[in-house]
Amino acid sequence: MGENKLLIDLDGTSVIARVVDAALASRASPVLVVTGHEGEALRNTLQGRNIRFVANPDYAQGLSSSLRAGIAALPDDVEGVVVCLGDMPAVDSSVIDRLIAGFDPATGAEIIAPSHDGRRGNPVLWGRRFFAELMTVTGDQGGKPLLLAHPEACRLIAVETPGILLDLDTPEALRRYRETSPRQDR
Repeated sequence: MGENKLLIDLDGTSVIARVVDAALASRASPVLVVTGHEGEALRNTLQGRNIRFVANPDYAQGLSSSLRAGIAALPDDVEGVVVCLGDMPAVDSSVIDRLIAGFDPATGAEIIAPSHDGRRGNPVLWGRRFFAELMTVTGDQGGKPLLLAHPEACRLIAVETPGILLDLDTPEALRRYRETSPRQDR
């Protein structure tokens, strides 16, 4: 992107602030934000929000290091975690709440993912039983290998928003987001 994509301004709000605000507006609690590259700038853009920061000094090792840092920082009493990606500003609180509502360990629904038009997206809710396995993921990947390894525990929740499929990894993705997002002032 040529700049820190999490700090890109979208009509007065940074990308990361949109993601964090969606999490805060949902039933998810507590909300933890894992920081790495330009961590101080991320803290500054998110100041005043009821969140807990978790520093990831190993962020250069890829996405898995942030996943591990976040899982390690969770309180002992949480039953599950919704892993939101900081570069997905089109995911709103209703998606997160639908994942939480679909979580039911008693029936085996312990990994809950959204889908749109038959495609699985993010964020994903992981039950506590998978925390130890999530801590073993390495490289620049998240929990996808575990999704594939545990199809019996995975439930897809159909959502209307295609935002679960759009992360802002490229200038083209950012352009598409700006063209299609109903939140953008034109």
